[in-house]
Amino acid sequence: MKEKLYTIPLIEAFQADDECPFCYIENKLEQDALDFTLGACSSYMESDIREQTDHMGFCRHHFKKMYQYGNSLGNALILKTHIKKINQELEKQLEKYAPEKQTFLNKLKKPNNLKSNQLAEWMAQKESTCFVCDYIQNTYNRYLDTFFYLFMNQPEFIEHIKHSKGFCLHHFGEVTNLAASKLNQQQHIQYTQVVFPIMKNNMARMEQDISWLVDKYDYRNADADWKNSRDALQRGMQKLKGGYPAEKSYQGNR
Repeated sequence: MKEKLYTIPLIEAFQADDECPFCYIENKLEQDALDFTLGACSSYMESDIREQTDHMGFCRHHFKKMYQYGNSLGNALILKTHIKKINQELEKQLEKYAPEKQTFLNKLKKPNNLKSNQLAEWMAQKESTCFVCDYIQNTYNRYLDTFFYLFMNQPEFIEHIKHSKGFCLHHFGEVTNLAASKLNQQQHIQYTQVVFPIMKNNMARMEQDISWLVDKYDYRNADADWKNSRDALQRGMQKLKGGYPAEKSYQGNR
């Protein structure tokens, strides 16, 4: 099966001693996407890739990541043709724009109930696409499929899950929501029996780590062992929302 191509990285993610294997996968995919977009392969020089970046653009989050990555020339070349395309589209939108006639009824409506105009819809569409997000998501979805493939077909993979730290709440919700459609009833029950206790135990562990971090600020505990609380703040934030709050910006090789 095609999914087998993704089994090794997924197993590695569960063996990484991370608070969430899917955070680990997402982070690696984002780095791969930045390397592809701006790295040594110079994909931005390929006409088909530039056509995609011109059309899709980038979200605010990944513009920041691209800037931090480095490669000013690569970024400038991408922006040069992308901005040109945006300006061409913007000019057409501005030419078509005409203020709607204001009625007494419209004045009474709340802002959330007002119909958006064509210019606003165009701008919203431009905000909804990102070349890097799309690059990540296409591969990430295959890892989700691989997770359930391994869960259903490889008993040893369940042991990897049992020895992991579970998931962050974001990815726990995502995976659990998919379980209903990916697994039959018996497998779904097995999923809850395996994963739910792991989540409960590891959320309790995180609560203890954060509590001890707070207690360490008490002068009476100044000489006490830190236990597992030194990095509890960033791990706690990851456990609740995903991602790596303390991670340094990823940069290309220079």
